[in-house]
Amino acid sequence: MKKFAVGVLILVAHSAWAQRAIIKGQLTDSLTVLPSATILLLQQKDSSLVQFGVSNAQGFFEIKNVARGDYLFKVTFVGYASYIKKISVQPEKTSEINLGQVRLRPKTKQLNEVVVKGEKDPVTIKRDTIEFNASSFKTKVHATVEDLLKKMPSIEVGNDGTITAQGEQVQRVMVDGKEFFGQDPTMATRNLPADAVDKVQVYDKKSDQTIFSGIDDGQREKTINLALKEEKRHAAFGNDMAGAGTNDRFQAKASLNRFDHGDQLSFLGMGNNVNQQGFSSGDYANFSGTSTGGGGGSNNTGATVNTGLQSGIVTNYAGGLNTNRTINNNKTKINASYFYNYLDQNLNTTIHRINYLPNDSTHNNTYNFDQSTVQNSLTNNHRANITIDHRIDSANSIKFNANLAYTLSSQPLISTGKTMNVGNTGLQNENTRSTTSNSNNATLTSYLLLRHRFRKKGRTISANLSYAYTDNETKGTLQSTTLEFEGNQTTTIPTNQRNSQLLNSPTYGATVSFTEPLSNRKYLEVNYNFSEDINHIDKEVLNIDSLGHGTLNTQLTNRYNSNYLYNRPGFNFRINREKFNFSIGAGLQETHLNGFLILQNFAIDRQFQMVQPALHFNYDFTSFTRLRFDYTSNMQEPTVSQLQPIINNSDPLNLTVGNPQLSPAYVHQFRSNFTFFDPSSFMNVFALISGNYTANTISSSQSVDNNLVRTTKPVNVKNSMTLTSNFSIGIPVKAWNSRFNIGPNFTGSSSASLLNDIDNTIVQQTFGGTARYNYTLGEVLIFDMSANLSHQQTNYSFSPQQNQVYFNKTYTAEVNVNFLKSYAFNTEMDYFIYNSTTTNFHQTIPLWSMSLSKFVLSNKAGEIKIAGINLLNYGLSITQTATSNYLQQQTNNNLGRYIMVSFIYALNKQLNPMNGGGNRRGNGGQRMNRMR
Repeated sequence: MKKFAVGVLILVAHSAWAQRAIIKGQLTDSLTVLPSATILLLQQKDSSLVQFGVSNAQGFFEIKNVARGDYLFKVTFVGYASYIKKISVQPEKTSEINLGQVRLRPKTKQLNEVVVKGEKDPVTIKRDTIEFNASSFKTKVHATVEDLLKKMPSIEVGNDGTITAQGEQVQRVMVDGKEFFGQDPTMATRNLPADAVDKVQVYDKKSDQTIFSGIDDGQREKTINLALKEEKRHAAFGNDMAGAGTNDRFQAKASLNRFDHGDQLSFLGMGNNVNQQGFSSGDYANFSGTSTGGGGGSNNTGATVNTGLQSGIVTNYAGGLNTNRTINNNKTKINASYFYNYLDQNLNTTIHRINYLPNDSTHNNTYNFDQSTVQNSLTNNHRANITIDHRIDSANSIKFNANLAYTLSSQPLISTGKTMNVGNTGLQNENTRSTTSNSNNATLTSYLLLRHRFRKKGRTISANLSYAYTDNETKGTLQSTTLEFEGNQTTTIPTNQRNSQLLNSPTYGATVSFTEPLSNRKYLEVNYNFSEDINHIDKEVLNIDSLGHGTLNTQLTNRYNSNYLYNRPGFNFRINREKFNFSIGAGLQETHLNGFLILQNFAIDRQFQMVQPALHFNYDFTSFTRLRFDYTSNMQEPTVSQLQPIINNSDPLNLTVGNPQLSPAYVHQFRSNFTFFDPSSFMNVFALISGNYTANTISSSQSVDNNLVRTTKPVNVKNSMTLTSNFSIGIPVKAWNSRFNIGPNFTGSSSASLLNDIDNTIVQQTFGGTARYNYTLGEVLIFDMSANLSHQQTNYSFSPQQNQVYFNKTYTAEVNVNFLKSYAFNTEMDYFIYNSTTTNFHQTIPLWSMSLSKFVLSNKAGEIKIAGINLLNYGLSITQTATSNYLQQQTNNNLGRYIMVSFIYALNKQLNPMNGGGNRRGNGGQRMNRMR
């Protein structure tokens, strides 16, 4: 009986599935077929979307698996009036509805046109661009673009503002296709309001040369373009805020943008002491790091996982202007910006490091290093950028770009550290240091691109001239006392030094490229690149005696000149087809290094050669499914400092020395990604896999003596490999007002080094991923939660029993509730869990914040908010790092609990009152209106 019932159910299900129809036909106008036209199948009763598709290159279309029912068949195509036809599908009578040739008429007027309005696709794929519809990802009122990006699938945003998309770091954020304060992505994401954005477009920006010639040179930048809402493109908008809190906390920020017919003018100003920045942390990363002290190792091949919290307590002030103008009858486009920032960072750091030595049967082969550091970093930074793109005529154009930066910095530091002996049975040495470092640095980068198109279509020539200059002056002091313990004896090593260094480095370059069209959409490009990199360095170290007199330390003092010459002729061959394009090419790079160590009277004269093949392939399965594969190769030459046979003992416990016998490394890189979008279900899939194989890798050879003094020298090893994969799938569930996104990832690497002349192969594997869930209930409730997991294992060939395993987890949840028309409640929780099975280390950090807002003024333009930040008062952040020869846990101070009252004023709602209340809508049902 059960088998009979199951059989009946199977037959019924099969019959129901079988009773479906196909709708097909061909789109034309009076002269030709219409490819890539949009086709929609809508329910007659409410105009809700049932299926979605596009016509192929011959204008044919086919909609499969259409169930019984009454539908509206609609076709839209740019420049043509929409075509709408009622269709009744009865699969039991006919399984195929052939509409034949569907002829569209050029659009002449809008009268009586049926317009379907409703929910937009959350994600669409347009060839190599992934486009997110901003209104499909709800954020709280007065949110920034950064808040918006955090809700989008396959996009991650770190606490320092670093953005990764499909597993790759975003290098540039544009606004309506134009530069916004240079190339710092956070200038746009942290300062523009989310409700000004219509679409977020993620793509790989190609070089100016590739865009001009159509021949792929392999140079790409992961880029996000913020396409603004139409009303924002011709309006003024922005936010002002000011707040004061407990523990003398304060925050103020002003953002004003005026956009009009493609012209843009933006002003930013800010100041706070709550670790919030409107720009990238890269501006101060070069002077905010701690010293690694006596237990350091230079071959850091491991992964680092941390809380993502900004370390220390930072006070910053900043401000700037950005403008985009189009003049001379749209022939000339100008982008210019200036930005100033002041940073004051107070950082307290503790480090616990377990160092590993090769196997020794006589005792435990590990020793610990502990360090505590207090430092204060100050910086003043000025940045200016200008780009001029001028079209002389239809055949000629020029583009000029220049970036200028000037930085003054100061960093006093006090550090204490101790190293245990092998086996950790007693102290081996102790060190106390006090250092100062004051520097000023000026940099200029620029290029001039000249482009010419010949009358023959596809024939082009271009020349790119580049110039860069760096001028740096650094002065500092070092006072150090090292105690070395051996049995009952203690040796004291005092150090009192004053140092200075001057560096100036001009770089010149030129690239010429010529493209020639061949038959049947084939192209050939020949190119030549030349560059010269010159360095002049004068480093002086003086030993200071008890009377304050200085004598030259010849071991640490160094003066040298170097000149790197690069020559690279190459070619590329490209084929363009309807479904795919393919290019293959190669270059021969010749590098000549001339260096001279003046004090040592030692010359370095090295020449390197490498053939550099490249391959690029794109295939479009459909308008919504795409595969891309790239292969490139390059040569990594040793630097002048790596080639110098001079001992650097500025850190007496960690010596370094160069190796004049170094050879260049040869790097082979591949990258492939797959994108898919189902317009009927709004499901999206992104997949990325990339890797590199490096032959003759430049690694390190480390030797540790009986006093645990480490000497590091660069050496060539056979090879190293890295493999990374990233996958993301997003699925909306309309019935639940929800969206799910799952993104597993994997990173594996294999590298080699030498430790006490013993080969050490390090294999690391990191498995992890992100899962997200969003529930949105109209304008009342937004609920988000996510989990981010990272499980890393590090295996050492020289000491398998010291293999490392740690598992870090981050869980987040956020709730936004709007109630009583003018109130909003927000609460957020981040929960960090750190585990190391090797050391039994376990640490949890919960960060909980809450706020209550009252909206005032017309259109909710004003917001009064009281917020409690870090309510559980956890004032620290943690980093875990596993490298070739140590495992390290680092703890930094952070802001504790504080309460802040603030007022936010939305300028766009006051200046543009027709915009309405500013609440973003995106989940409404579809409806059909008839325009008359």
